[in-house]
Amino acid sequence: MHELGITRNIVSIVEKAAKGRRVKRVTLDVGQFSGVMPDAILFCFDIVAKGTLLDGARLDIQKIAGRARCRSCGGAFDTTTLYQACACGSRAIDRLAGEELKIREMEIEEAP
Repeated sequence: MHELGITRNIVSIVEKAAKGRRVKRVTLDVGQFSGVMPDAILFCFDIVAKGTLLDGARLDIQKIAGRARCRSCGGAFDTTTLYQACACGSRAIDRLAGEELKIREMEIEEAP
């Protein structure tokens, strides 16, 4: 389960960015083609965050659906697979969304 390592990295990145202040909330963007299981990240988060500045923080995960643009006709469309053909029949596509794995935002306590 590589989500444990990913969760450790997320906690580490957010903790460094918080600069000693407690973290209340973290929001992640996780694309459906990212290869990451959002439920596994949620499961690992509280365990990994324990004893850190993120202990007790809420984790919100925004699931990003797949979206692509056809190189042949220029049309943009939702996609449920990595290799879905455009309505025009072309498989020459550029993925626009769905591969994300990023920290969107974090909410931290005000500095004293």
